[in-house]
Amino acid sequence: MHGLGNDYVYVNCFDERVTDAPAVARAISDRHRGVGSDGLILICPSDNADLRMEMYNADGSRAQMCGNGIRCVAKYVYDRGMANSNPLRVATERGVLELDLTLDDAGKVERVRVDMGEPILDPKKIPVALGGERVVGMLMPLEDKMLPVTCVSMGNPHAVFFSEQLARLPSCRPGPRVSRVVGLNLEV
Repeated sequence: MHGLGNDYVYVNCFDERVTDAPAVARAISDRHRGVGSDGLILICPSDNADLRMEMYNADGSRAQMCGNGIRCVAKYVYDRGMANSNPLRVATERGVLELDLTLDDAGKVERVRVDMGEPILDPKKIPVALGGERVVGMLMPLEDKMLPVTCVSMGNPHAVFFSEQLARLPSCRPGPRVSRVVGLNLEV
């Protein structure tokens, strides 16, 4: 499934078991030898919510949350009758989040809205390899230019550039370079 282009492989752990999720995430996410995805999301039972979401990035690292991923989880479980709460409560590494579902005339999920909480802006908690005490307006070397970047995490690290900044670059695929310099796992 994908949400706004973030594509993940989902496993219904109410029925299936994944014994080594990081290894499975790496293998299945490989776009040349696997299915190809941004990562692996496990849909699991929970003691304190309607369900629990575990998320693994394509490199096998564990993430706290993914906004696009959790919206797909909500559609999956609601449309299959695995949960019928609205709002739906999903346990994540960022805590229990409430998702408001908008249903179509057939009773299927059409849209999902989630309050992901406060953003993480502390570079040590994101984490960001650029260093420094602030994340807004850090300068990052990219293709012989110093560009301002804002680093933030909502449970998974992000590096934010404004489009006019990237338009000055000859390359339109800065993701791998940003990933190495900032220390984030990105695909742009």
